[in-house]
Amino acid sequence: GEGLLPAQEAAVGSLTIYVIPRNSVLLPQEVPIYIGKRRSAVVRAPRGSGDVLAAVDAQVREVARAMSFSLDSIAEALSDRVPLGQPGAEWKRPFKSSLGYEVTFSLLNPDPRAHSVHWEIEGAIHRYVDPLLGKLSTLAKFSVDSQILYYAALGVTPRFDAASSSYILSAHSLPHVINPVEARLGSSASSLYPVLNFLLYVPERLHSPLYIQDKDGASVPTNAFHSPRWGGIMVYNVERETANETSLPRRVDVDMTRVMEVFLAQLRLLFGILPGPLPEGAILESPGNEGLCDWELDRLLWARTVENVATVSTTLTSLAQLLGKISNIVIKDDVASQVYHAVAFAQEALAELSQGRLDSAFQASKAAINASERAFFDPSLLHLLYFPDDQKFAIYIPLFLPMAVPILLSLVKIGREMRQSKKAAIKVD
Repeated sequence: GEGLLPAQEAAVGSLTIYVIPRNSVLLPQEVPIYIGKRRSAVVRAPRGSGDVLAAVDAQVREVARAMSFSLDSIAEALSDRVPLGQPGAEWKRPFKSSLGYEVTFSLLNPDPRAHSVHWEIEGAIHRYVDPLLGKLSTLAKFSVDSQILYYAALGVTPRFDAASSSYILSAHSLPHVINPVEARLGSSASSLYPVLNFLLYVPERLHSPLYIQDKDGASVPTNAFHSPRWGGIMVYNVERETANETSLPRRVDVDMTRVMEVFLAQLRLLFGILPGPLPEGAILESPGNEGLCDWELDRLLWARTVENVATVSTTLTSLAQLLGKISNIVIKDDVASQVYHAVAFAQEALAELSQGRLDSAFQASKAAINASERAFFDPSLLHLLYFPDDQKFAIYIPLFLPMAVPILLSLVKIGREMRQSKKAAIKVD
């Protein structure tokens, strides 16, 4: 019997690609490439009697390019530097790199007198969200909470469609949906970390059922949409009332499996985990409950490392420009030490990346971020950065001018009297 020995656990940032004979039964004959959820793939040798090695090498390179971070990925990693005018650039902008994130699930019930909505959010978080966030724990710290908001409307009146006897939210109205709702979610200003908002909206009875349409006027299959660097909203329609259901409010039990499938897909988009183009005929193994392949996590770590190094460079450049404009600046030794540490850690991150040691490169980039921010926001620099000389004159002149005027007048009077006394003395002589 033909078989493969269990593959050893590959290191972070590495790939293992197995090439099997053309007639191997390890894969079905119609499957040329199988990409696993860890860090390995199986490639069937191509047909042909020509240069087989060259053909295999080209095929392996294509698989490796799809599974790893490439030069083409740098522009995506540095999304803040991608012009907004480029087609599709807006919705691809992921959350910026951060030491932590807060994930909030909110159930919006604008009509509690008609709908008594129940959702098993704790069990759903444990079953669907925790495995994915556990996978991302090497990237950042995560906290998860949930809330139910009553009488929270979208703030946009949907359009009635007589043909389908339903209500429609068109694509151009979606940007206006978030602001009224966000006011009810609670302020994120007190949060140390970015907040990812996931909203499940149960339409009020008057506007049910409610469907979302895309720019082409077609219904969105998931009945949901996401906003880059903010979160996602899903509209959950209640089944139509039957003749036996006359009492209100109606009990609504939310299908959490269907909801979490949408929210997890949006979570991947918000972190920039986009399904890249796979080689023709390739089959991708499902990542299961974790929702993320190991090689996808590696690509994300690559992207975050590159982004962190670029951010450190921008922060230190801005700090140097600001300090260069202040003539009387005094830089303490600890501030200078943080700047040196930031540069050293950034150089270490790039060196580790060049050697393929992704884990240590990412940790070095995080250390560089911390050092650069401590230097930039050091309290000893803040009062000089925000109170330059011209502002000091503007503050102190109104205080000293009222006292200075009588003093100056007295000095002028004393000078005049001294000159007069000198003239009188000369005349006497």
